Amino acid sequence: MAPVSPTVAAWSLGLRVRDKREEAGLSGAVAAKKIGIAAAYLSDVERGKKNLSADRLEILLDVYEFPDDEAEEIRNLREQATHRGWWTKYSALFNEDLLRYFGFEHGAESLRTYGSDLITGLLQTEDYARAIIESGAPNLRLAEVDRRVQCRITRQHRIVGDEPLQIMAVMSEAAIRQQVGGEEVHRAQLKHLAALIDQSPDSIEIRIVPFQATGHPAMGGSGFSLMTFPSGQLPTLLWQETVTSTQLIMDALTTREYGLAHAEATKSALGREDSYRLIKQGFSQR
Repeated sequence: MAPVSPTVAAWSLGLRVRDKREEAGLSGAVAAKKIGIAAAYLSDVERGKKNLSADRLEILLDVYEFPDDEAEEIRNLREQATHRGWWTKYSALFNEDLLRYFGFEHGAESLRTYGSDLITGLLQTEDYARAIIESGAPNLRLAEVDRRVQCRITRQHRIVGDEPLQIMAVMSEAAIRQQVGGEEVHRAQLKHLAALIDQSPDSIEIRIVPFQATGHPAMGGSGFSLMTFPSGQLPTLLWQETVTSTQLIMDALTTREYGLAHAEATKSALGREDSYRLIKQGFSQR
């Protein structure tokens, strides 16, 4: 079971109250008036971006006619959503979407990623992460670089422990050939990947799309991640990154298309053992 995440709890609460409102045949404006809040605030609650006070929640539960057992579940979700996740202390460094992504990632059960030229953040060494951060924003002060690296390393706590995040990382061979940070940093990064595979074979799978692959739908696109959650009531969530933007996407059709793209990239990739051997060759032939 994934750890409790305030971000996931708020999202789950929002989806459930939205569905119940629609089931009751209430518009957002009418429902908000009955609860005693602004329609825009209710919209933010339904999107998991705001939380209700305890008294307003009780009014909502009454207006929407939640049965007792479901009402108690909603109360529990609200209580979980009031907690502060570790990522909130980085609010001065990252935008709202990225902070929410950290919260979703913390509470996710599985993560499928695709990267064309970089190793995904959860699998990076500290030196590799630092090289990426410094090259992406060369004017950052050293203290800010340190905090960004610290945040990335903190995220990696989810890949260890009794209930680790299940990771299926597909990446182009370019990602393990590019000498980010120089030869020594690159070599240490590949050793780290091999060690992760050795240490966590049941929760970490890395598949490499070789240069010989003829093509797949994700080729040439930006990196992305697909997250699933322990609750069967929560949909798959998509995170997409480009050079200039990041975006959380919850649209079912879009996430399905990216899921198919990830599956096709996996088909183009080497098998687990061959991918492992290719990674090891990258640091053993020097």
